Amino acid sequence: MDKKNIKKLKDWQDKVKNSQARNYNFDTASGKQNNLLYYPSEISDAYIKKLGFPGQYPYTRGIHPNLYRGKLWTMRQFAGFGSPQETNERFKFLLKNGQTGLSVAFDMPTLMGYDPDHEFSLGEVGHCGVSISNLEDMEILFDGIDLSKVSVSMTINGPAIIVFAFYVAVAKKQGVDISQLRGTLQNDILKEYIAQKEWIFPPKESVRVITDMMSFCNDKMPKYNTISISGYHIREAGSTAAQELAFTLANGFTYVEHAMAAGLDVDEFAPRLSFFFNSHLDFFEEVAKYRAARRIWAKRMKEKYGAKKEKSLMLRFHTQTAGFSLTAQQPEINIARTSFQALAAVMGGTQSLHTNSMDETLALPSEKAAEIALRTQQLIAYETGVTNVIDPLGGSWYVEELTDSIEQDALNYFEEIEKNGGVIECIETGYLQKEISDASSDYQMKVDSKDRIIVGMTEFIKENEEIEIPILEIRKEVEDEQNERLSKVKDKRNSNDVKESLLKIQDCCKTNENLMPAIIAAVESYATLGEIVDSMKDVFGEWQEKVFF
Repeated sequence: MDKKNIKKLKDWQDKVKNSQARNYNFDTASGKQNNLLYYPSEISDAYIKKLGFPGQYPYTRGIHPNLYRGKLWTMRQFAGFGSPQETNERFKFLLKNGQTGLSVAFDMPTLMGYDPDHEFSLGEVGHCGVSISNLEDMEILFDGIDLSKVSVSMTINGPAIIVFAFYVAVAKKQGVDISQLRGTLQNDILKEYIAQKEWIFPPKESVRVITDMMSFCNDKMPKYNTISISGYHIREAGSTAAQELAFTLANGFTYVEHAMAAGLDVDEFAPRLSFFFNSHLDFFEEVAKYRAARRIWAKRMKEKYGAKKEKSLMLRFHTQTAGFSLTAQQPEINIARTSFQALAAVMGGTQSLHTNSMDETLALPSEKAAEIALRTQQLIAYETGVTNVIDPLGGSWYVEELTDSIEQDALNYFEEIEKNGGVIECIETGYLQKEISDASSDYQMKVDSKDRIIVGMTEFIKENEEIEIPILEIRKEVEDEQNERLSKVKDKRNSNDVKESLLKIQDCCKTNENLMPAIIAAVESYATLGEIVDSMKDVFGEWQEKVFF
């Protein structure tokens, strides 16, 4: 065996010795001792180049030397509905039941930058997430929750900088040193244009806002992930696994390039970039996707962008099971679907995981359904044995071939995107949207022709089925309550301070001055989400998608 390859093995073994280890029995259920990692008896150059050891470049086998033997993934449940008080109660319930991080879902008006009293908000307040329009709402949301001790993920994009400012302001009011805050802001606007369609400002201006946030957190909040580059919604829109991987990583590289162009050092901001992937039902393809993602990211960051720090090369990701795959028919079967998808994410080495609830095609999750979804993660962690060994599928001829194939598909897409002028140009021309649309149509044709069977929907159907699971209903009074609170906030704040803070935001929009301090000051004066968005629109304008066929 080559000496340098023996050294790679020894380096990995030394890292394991110096890493934290969980106090747990990692034997099989029958008492057979498991090794931490399995690898070839002869460590070849090809093995080192394509796979390597966990915690070593190119990170195909994982970014941590001992993975879940050291620390389990963060267990999150996406939560948010109705009023801030109701969501606060759900947060406390989930934390009490073993959840280790919070993940906030916002309602549609909040996602689109509207206050609850806007005409476009009518009938939508609190229905697909929690309604947040001002600092007082955010204070209620996290009342009794110590933000210095809980990692908080927030799924919002268009007005992300404003909601993030609410969060920072609440932490300051709690007396928390913001440099200690941990969590992730989704804040991935490029995938909104590609798939989810919840944007406010034009692409170039939106990316400028994101680089301002990256710069601010780089200086003030080094433990916080300013952006979670998301493939989840790309997959939900109908993409293939390879398209999800390619378009997500292409977006990530675009953010890297804009941050570097703004003067940021790649090794200063890259360690705080994270990713958000879907976990679908083709089990092995999903595992291969995650492995390929780590390898592509590491190689490009090193070879193209000159990153030198190990953490800049490590792709860290959160996973959510596939909402698209859930059925309204026989919804209890969704528990099984979600279990397989969650297992694939764990076998692929995720750092954080959300499991969808069985009732999410019918309504926001009920308390019972959310509890079952959380228990699914705990069952995988403690009963299946899959956390006992790192990358247990590594070396499988099938999995390694799939990993290589998906990687090559992604590289082919990178070439096409570059040939067409880059991600933003491909968004403006509709190239990326059309690729997803074509893939979605192809999948649907296979379902319609029964080339792909959906259990309980296209086959194994229950005639005259009655849904017997409890469904969460949003109180009709939520909208009135939120509007009443908003009115009281406006009555008691200093209107001159609000006006001046909004003018300051506009001045920053017109220059290269970082927007974060001005927006934090505005939310601390109790300017609302809608007021701040409107002040930014006056300078940045809005954007309409080009029609394509």
